[in-house]
Amino acid sequence: MYLKRLDLQGFKSFPEKVKLEFNPGITAVVGPNGSGKSNVSDAVRWVLGEQRAKSLRGDKMEDVIFAGTESRKPQGFAEVTIVIDNQDGRMPVEFTEVQVTRRVFRSGESEYRINGAACRLKDIQELFMDTGVGREGYSIVGQGRIDEILNAKGEERRRIFEEATGIVKYKTRKIEATNKLEKEQQNLLRVEDIISELEGQLAPLEEQSETARQFLSLREQLKQAEIAMFCTEAEQMEQEFDRLTEQMALAAEQQAAAQEEGNAAKARIAEKKQQNEEKNAALQTLNDTIAQVKADIEKTEGRIRLAEEQSQNDAANLTRMEKEAATKEKQQAEKQQETEVCRSRITALKMTMDREQEQLDTLEASYESLSSTLQQHESRA
Repeated sequence: MYLKRLDLQGFKSFPEKVKLEFNPGITAVVGPNGSGKSNVSDAVRWVLGEQRAKSLRGDKMEDVIFAGTESRKPQGFAEVTIVIDNQDGRMPVEFTEVQVTRRVFRSGESEYRINGAACRLKDIQELFMDTGVGREGYSIVGQGRIDEILNAKGEERRRIFEEATGIVKYKTRKIEATNKLEKEQQNLLRVEDIISELEGQLAPLEEQSETARQFLSLREQLKQAEIAMFCTEAEQMEQEFDRLTEQMALAAEQQAAAQEEGNAAKARIAEKKQQNEEKNAALQTLNDTIAQVKADIEKTEGRIRLAEEQSQNDAANLTRMEKEAATKEKQQAEKQQETEVCRSRITALKMTMDREQEQLDTLEASYESLSSTLQQHESRA
């Protein structure tokens, strides 16, 4: 297992895509200060999953993206790909060559890929676990790291030795399994508490359930009874409405007949007025009387229209009664009262029409008397 190639693009001082080939043996990167030698090791550490910007000599992760110069625009992303030979099968994958890629954008989004397939950071860390390669492994030693390793505490040295012996993966899995067991134990305790609480509530809930079932049964019976009562009342109201409609039609016919008789009387009076100019005063009085009769007829027509509107209101009330079953008895009483009022009004209309007929008969008799007097005067003349 050895490093074969390192591809850099947009990472720190590498704006263009650069490929560094590494052959078996020792490879040295030589250059003056500030030429970017350390950026190569930073790129390896970064592609292996380094998350601390200060370890990469920056303040934030976006600092690894090429910032630009006076003659070159800044890059929008940084990408590093490391290619490792795996012919010895040291890494737990079936590929003889493993290609790991990391990309970060200025927006903060990042991508990880293994042989071109998207993956998680955790997958990359598990891939290199116990291989000695990784952001915390002993295979990458930066400036000042040798003294740090030699002067490290026992716990830190132990971690390096465990990485070298290949037991870190198993210890990590053991810790994860222990944490999962502890979480499941806590969940089990919470489930037992919930079961205990629910068992205490089971008996009251059964009583409430039985009460609810009885309530639903009684409510259904009440609903059926109310529907039957409402249908009966609705049928009665429809019969009453039909009877009132017939009475209104009869009253309208009588009113039309009275109106026709009034029109005939007006025509006869107009003819007599033309023939008897000398009786203008008497005829004027007669015309005034006829006008009064016409006004009374119009009032009667208005009352009939009012009765029709009230009949329509009765129909609207009937529809409202269908929706408001809780107040059917009160509305039935109101409808009966309105019906009695309609009956009273119709009776009053009939009486008014009778009186107008009597007045019309009186006017005709007066007209006959005046005509007879006129003839006598003409004979004398």
